[in-house]
Amino acid sequence: MRYLILLLLLPLSGSAQNYVKDNYTKREVYIPMRDGTRLFTSIYIPKDDRGGPFPFLMERTPYSVGPYGDSAYRGGLGPNAALSREPFIFVYQDVRGRYMSEGNFEEMTPHKESKKAGDKQTDESSDTWDTVDWLLKNIRNNNGRVGMWGISYPGFYASAALPDAHPAIKAVSPQAPVTDEFIGDDANHNGAFFLLDNFDFDNFFDVKRPGPVKDYGSNIFRADISDAYEFFLHLGPLKNTNKPAYFNHQGKIWNEYLLHSTYDDYWRARNIRTHLKNIRPAVLVVGGWFDAEDMFGALRTYEAIERQSPQNSNYIVMGPWTHGGWAGGVWDRYGILEFGQNVNEYYHQLETAFFNHYLKDSVSPALAEATVFETGVNQWKHYDTWPPKQARPMKFHLRAEGKLSPEGKAAPDAAAYDEYVSDPSHPVPYVEGVRGGRDNLYIVADQRFAAQRPDVLTYSSDTLPHDLNVTGRLKADIFLSSTGTDADLVVKVIDVLPDGYQRLVRGDVFRCKFRNSFEQPEPLTPGKVTEVVFDLNEIAHTFRQGHRLMVQIQSSWFPLVDMNPQTFVNIPTCGPGDFRKATIRVYHDPAHLSHVVLPTLN
Repeated sequence: MRYLILLLLLPLSGSAQNYVKDNYTKREVYIPMRDGTRLFTSIYIPKDDRGGPFPFLMERTPYSVGPYGDSAYRGGLGPNAALSREPFIFVYQDVRGRYMSEGNFEEMTPHKESKKAGDKQTDESSDTWDTVDWLLKNIRNNNGRVGMWGISYPGFYASAALPDAHPAIKAVSPQAPVTDEFIGDDANHNGAFFLLDNFDFDNFFDVKRPGPVKDYGSNIFRADISDAYEFFLHLGPLKNTNKPAYFNHQGKIWNEYLLHSTYDDYWRARNIRTHLKNIRPAVLVVGGWFDAEDMFGALRTYEAIERQSPQNSNYIVMGPWTHGGWAGGVWDRYGILEFGQNVNEYYHQLETAFFNHYLKDSVSPALAEATVFETGVNQWKHYDTWPPKQARPMKFHLRAEGKLSPEGKAAPDAAAYDEYVSDPSHPVPYVEGVRGGRDNLYIVADQRFAAQRPDVLTYSSDTLPHDLNVTGRLKADIFLSSTGTDADLVVKVIDVLPDGYQRLVRGDVFRCKFRNSFEQPEPLTPGKVTEVVFDLNEIAHTFRQGHRLMVQIQSSWFPLVDMNPQTFVNIPTCGPGDFRKATIRVYHDPAHLSHVVLPTLN
């Protein structure tokens, strides 16, 4: 969940910390906003004036700008080690209502299009404007330019600074930005609630504060979870999370999540994508192919700017990273995958060039529109559009006897369907083995444990006679029926290695009652064939010659995703009696050709 980014904010080595202290003067200030609220801000100013005036490079965060105190220095500055040794004025700010800043915090602060000059309406764009305006007037030896970056929740604050941006903001890098929490980021995917992550995250993040504090203290509750699968299975319906032993109705954000179980005004107001229009600053969006939290946010933020601000200098970098993995010094492997290079070294060169170009007028090679790391062959690729225009959609049909065939390679099946029983008391685990918290590696994990279950359907291609390059956005188009009135559809695209390892390449979940509208859910009609179509996030992956392509279908992914009762109810308020077994059928007869669409480059 979003708390993982805290690992990237911990102090670095003593030598790095000494470098900051030896080369920068730290100043802590309260910057007044237009409504009188003051935001706590730490400013690191180069001691050596030579080479100035300097641009600002700023991060706004809900996770603390600490350590606090003029004599307490951060372990490193900026988004990467190279930039920390560049002459910038580095700025860190506690956002409104968090840690040492005044005011009240709001989850994913809605952007207000109706703000007028001189009024006191605030949002993150106005708070950023007021901060920049103060910095320009009060910090000497600045060159009048500001850059911003942030990873995860701070990535949202970078995105939120883009609409109506202060003219001095020239370059912004939203990295794994939280973007739309109902459709594809941390809270929900396609209306399905991500239980495991949010239960853990909100326990620490949702603690009430009496006022500005340096430390929030303990979590809302204590829960020593050694086996998350058994814990959440025993916990039962979602409403039990508010029992006295857990949130006990004390989590403001948690209560908001449970109260808003459709894509209503609450979620729509927090979708920053609709406001990313007429964007002026240059933008570098960064994301990871193995990011379990906000891969959607990176891809869809770039897409929204491209569509609504077509003249903007908008770039995207997607690499083989987990959440925020690009911020570290070395990244050369992940799980069973070895990349044969330190991909962070190359990325840091791009990131440094981006900020230097727009903030310092340095002469540097132009960035490609899209720089993506292609897994399978482990190489960086550059495209002038994303996804690549030359990608050709290729359908792979689910067929009888567990076959997966390219369109036109085989006649449709006479056999109508495959079926399984989805049992809420025995859901499909998201990963093999016992885990207390979420296992980051599930996103590349071996799926053979799932393929052996009777409630998972597996469809496999023949051995590939040549490499298959799939680059772009995936689509699932599945015809199903259920004996229940709701169901979850989990679709996984898998690379089967010659040794049998079934490596997950991309997977996602869709709550079927939202198949026609996220705002107005509709029940399934028991026994009626229903088409469910949804997009999965992009990939850039080559399925190598000698491998096989596999698709798995299931109706639970527990406890990563909360258990669907499989009855048409409001899940946050339903009880144990609402959970029912259901028989799910997936169709592949001539009238109902279930398939996935892969964008291929060969």
